[in-house]
Amino acid sequence: MVGFPPGGQTDFAARILQPGLSAALGQTVVIENRGGAGGNLGTDAVLRARPDGTTLLAGNANPLTINPHTFAGMTIDPLKLTPVGMMLQSALVLGLHPSVPARTPQEFAAWVRAQPKGADYGSGSAGSLTHVAMELLRNRLGNPPLEHVPYRGSGPALQDFIAGRFSAMFDGASVMAPFIRAGQIRGLMGTGAARIPAFPDMPTSAEMGLADFTFTAWIGLFGPPGLAPDIVERLNQGLNTALRDATVRERITSQGDEPGGGTAQELGAQMTRDHARWGEVVKANNIRSDG
Repeated sequence: MVGFPPGGQTDFAARILQPGLSAALGQTVVIENRGGAGGNLGTDAVLRARPDGTTLLAGNANPLTINPHTFAGMTIDPLKLTPVGMMLQSALVLGLHPSVPARTPQEFAAWVRAQPKGADYGSGSAGSLTHVAMELLRNRLGNPPLEHVPYRGSGPALQDFIAGRFSAMFDGASVMAPFIRAGQIRGLMGTGAARIPAFPDMPTSAEMGLADFTFTAWIGLFGPPGLAPDIVERLNQGLNTALRDATVRERITSQGDEPGGGTAQELGAQMTRDHARWGEVVKANNIRSDG
């Protein structure tokens, strides 16, 4: 189950791993795209599924760790899902329009304060990871007068960003890469623990002096609540086998993403940490989702 339409990063993760997962498990893996409510419909379907290992979710950090805090009256609890393993992850990149002279986040904050009316930043949607990440950065920089401009997807936002209609934006490295290479956006820093292989000269947030500002956009494989440990182990082994394929790894890294892997427990810990982190940011900044 993919809680988004075909073509996005979550759908890519499911489809790139589908053949290897089928081979490793010895059974056909079918992808169903069930978009809607910011990914909540797909999550709900898996939360309601029988815990027999035949219904799984390719879920990303947004619906699983942010939506519970931003959707008013949300009745489902993604933390009840059973983690299986990480599929892939991607550092976010803080991009600036080339007209902005800043070379560090601190210089960017000073530049914003020097503007008569402050500055604007964009995101793919209200309540998205790219939105809450910028609000966290704004808080860390002393709350310069940055106003949020939400869009219906990264595509429209990037078009206006390149046109100079706002000054800054976070998005995944794989999304930003072609525009950075073309000189249409200047990549200031990445949020991963290490530098992005595609941009070895771009510092990390830690190298820019931002403590506890290391995080990724991730996509994990999950089962329904109550999935038996032996089923989890079999699925996790199948996922890790699929991720060891050199062609799969090359396709993931060519997108600017990083292959996942590891244990179910590691994915569960990541999910719990991000749920707490983004919940604090949402509450502090009164963020609401536009669905």
